[in-house]
Amino acid sequence: MTALDTVTAPAVTRHTSPSRGLVLAVLRLHRTALLFWLGLVVVAAGALLWAMGPGADAAWAEYTDMGCDQAAPNLGCDSPGPANSRYQTAVAVAIGLVRLLPLLTGAWAGGALIGRELENGTAQLAWTQSVSPARWLAAKLAVPALLLVTGTLTLTLLHRMLWSADHAPISVMGWRGWHDAGTFELNGTIAAAEALAALALGVLAGMLLRRTLPALGVAVLTVMSLVYVLDALRPYLWPVKTVVTSLDDGTPGIDSMIVETGALSAAGARVPIPSCSGEPGCDARKGITHYYADYHPASHFWPLQLMETGLLIAVAALAAATAFVLLRRRTGAAE
Repeated sequence: MTALDTVTAPAVTRHTSPSRGLVLAVLRLHRTALLFWLGLVVVAAGALLWAMGPGADAAWAEYTDMGCDQAAPNLGCDSPGPANSRYQTAVAVAIGLVRLLPLLTGAWAGGALIGRELENGTAQLAWTQSVSPARWLAAKLAVPALLLVTGTLTLTLLHRMLWSADHAPISVMGWRGWHDAGTFELNGTIAAAEALAALALGVLAGMLLRRTLPALGVAVLTVMSLVYVLDALRPYLWPVKTVVTSLDDGTPGIDSMIVETGALSAAGARVPIPSCSGEPGCDARKGITHYYADYHPASHFWPLQLMETGLLIAVAALAAATAFVLLRRRTGAAE
């Protein structure tokens, strides 16, 4: 047998697709952040599930034992006992973790996800290993975005189940209104949209500064500013309803999102309520004829949610697009 008669079989190798390999690389490189995120979701979900089950049962039993009921939740029943305190704490922990999420996401995205890799040269090394800059950045955005949205929406659904459950202490006992900041954000789409906006802003900060600590700090400040501005802007994202009451009825008492209150003069002009309104006949002597209140009823929940969510998605899209443009200008690579 000659050498020509010998045929060497080619080695069988398995090739991972470039896209899959890039996703796995992102997960492997940031596995500590992944484990932290999973732990945060587990803690928040566990707190909400406990509040829906044994926590709610114990709180409601203690509440009714005090002689309180759903028809009169605020008549001497606003001082919770130990079971109710534990219930409130569990709900507050879950809401607090989700409200803290945008800051954590922005800090991580700016500092570790982008800033550190550009500062240490890890990103430039990846670009020489058959991974284009655009695909690298797309993976850095897409993988965390999928995990953030999945986890946040899971917590949102659990919180909505808790809030809407029959005899739910969180709503029946008047501890939190639908318009309270944490409740409002976690009952709809805002929490997930805030996480996406924070991710995109953090990535943009990392691309601009290319250093870990400066990018982390700028991302946190930017996300804090965005959340603050949207909280202040929220009541004005949808047309309000107005209720007018007479002097005999007093100022309007509304358990809703109050935007503005005041008084009406005989000419129909809106004026501040006089500081001496506690004195009999004071308002009438000042020319006041009625009181008014601009407010959002519960039916405005979804319009306000969707308007704010749209603004957050727009911010996220703009920040992500700017990051891609900046990357292309710096690397000269379009793909």
